Amino acid sequence: MDTTSHAVGDQQAETAPAGRAAPGFADADFPWYALDDAWTGRRWYGPTGTSTDGRVVDYGSLGHGDEPVRSYLAQDPAEGRRFAVVVTVARRAARRLDNGTGMLEATSVASAAWLAGSGLLAATEHAPMERSLRQDWLDQQTTLAWDLADDIDGPGWSSLTLPVNGTPQAFRYRESEYGWVLAGDAPGVHLGAYGRGVSAYGLGFTTVTDFTQFGA
Repeated sequence: MDTTSHAVGDQQAETAPAGRAAPGFADADFPWYALDDAWTGRRWYGPTGTSTDGRVVDYGSLGHGDEPVRSYLAQDPAEGRRFAVVVTVARRAARRLDNGTGMLEATSVASAAWLAGSGLLAATEHAPMERSLRQDWLDQQTTLAWDLADDIDGPGWSSLTLPVNGTPQAFRYRESEYGWVLAGDAPGVHLGAYGRGVSAYGLGFTTVTDFTQFGA
């Protein structure tokens, strides 16, 4: 996916009108998904990703629980954090790049799996690993995550059924030492999720209609 990522933090969330999405989320032409009302903990905005010209939102994430550590120099160990992040990916057909030099592939469940897998890697702390070694580790694991996403119907994944807007929906699911990743389809979008310290088996997803609960 040839997109640009934009972080949406608490400051932006606080400036969003009551009941409406924060900047970046409000501009999307597809529905956003999050955990359903069974989740009673903290909710927060994750990053969004746009097309290469920055005009179209292609995906984004909404977090639940503790915000993951994202700096390898952080003192607060990531392993003690509990979170689940829902990644919503717009359904996009194959399309030509803005500069006319090539084509972007259509989005798919594999796209959601890749974004969820890379999100889990970014949330995995390995301090005090030396910077170049951590980059080598990230490159290696990112390649592995892409290969797994590209073979989402393969033996590296299992099946898991979870409710989406109250209706059972089939997902592909895998666990690793870093946490879990799942991906599947939902009305209007491809849906991914990743987490650690929170079991995926009891989760449910729902379309977000009120954004006041995010960013607190």
